[in-house]
Amino acid sequence: MSQGCDKLGLVKSPTQPSGPPAAGSTIYYSAVGASDANGVGSSLPCAPFDTECSGGMGYVPVTTRQLKAQGFAVTLLNLGLPTAVIGRDFQTLGQQYNRIIAGNLIDQEMSFVQPNATLVTIFAGINDVNVVTAALGGGAGGSDPNGYMDAQVRAFGADYTTLLAGIRARAGSPRIVVLNVPNPAGLPYLARTSLAQRQAAQRIAVAMTRTVVNPLVSSNLVVVDLMCDSRSYLASNYSSDGLHPNDAGYAFIASEVVRAITSSYPAPQNSCGPMTIVP
Repeated sequence: MSQGCDKLGLVKSPTQPSGPPAAGSTIYYSAVGASDANGVGSSLPCAPFDTECSGGMGYVPVTTRQLKAQGFAVTLLNLGLPTAVIGRDFQTLGQQYNRIIAGNLIDQEMSFVQPNATLVTIFAGINDVNVVTAALGGGAGGSDPNGYMDAQVRAFGADYTTLLAGIRARAGSPRIVVLNVPNPAGLPYLARTSLAQRQAAQRIAVAMTRTVVNPLVSSNLVVVDLMCDSRSYLASNYSSDGLHPNDAGYAFIASEVVRAITSSYPAPQNSCGPMTIVP
C-alpha cells in the first residue's frame, strides 16, 4: 500500500488532525477559551495575555505541567480571554442585554494560534449559554422561546465551524481536543435561580453538546465529555462564585485533557442522567 493511503486505499485528508504525540516529543500547545483557560476561580489564576503562566492552577497550566512530567517538551500559548464567547454574534447579543464581554474566540484568539501548533484545546459554551438566557430574560424569543434557543444553538454550531476552519487554516492538522458543555442547571451558580432559567440553560447546553460538540468526533477531533461526567456537578469542585472551578475542579479537567491528548480516548455519551437534571 502506498504511503499516505489508509487501509481502504483512500488518500488521507491533509487536514486530518494528528494522533497522540510521540513519547518525549515537543508539543506546541495553543489553548483557546475564556476565563476557564486563565484558571479564574483557582488559587492562582493567569492574568490575560500571560501566555505561559507556568505556576497557574487552571486546567491549561496544570495540563502543561503534567505533560512535561510525562517527558514531553511543551511550548504553551494560552489565549484565554475572560468573559469571551465563541463569536461576534454572541458578543453583540450579550452586550445588547448588558453583559460584559471582552471579546470572542473567533476574532481575538483564532488568528493567534501558533502556526506550528501540534495541539489545540478549545472550551466554549458556558458564557454563550448565559448570554442566551440573559436575552430570554430581556424578552428575546417572544412567544417562541424554544425556537429562539434552538436558533441560537445553530448559530453556536456555525461559529464553531468557523473557529475550527480558521485554526486548521493557520496551523494545519494539530491534535484538537475540545471540551463539551456541562449542564449549567446542575452547577452551583444557578442553584437559586428560577426553574425556568435552569430549564432554559439545560436545553441550550444539552443541545450544544449533542448537536455541535459531540459530533466533532466524526471529524477525528477528541471530545472531553464534561456533560456526562459526574465530577462536573460536585459543588466541592467549584469556587465561591459557583461558576468557575477551584483547584480541585481544574485538576479533574486537566486529568481528562491530558488523557485525551496522550491516548486513545472514548467517544462522548449522547445520553446520560446529567442531561436531564431539571424536568
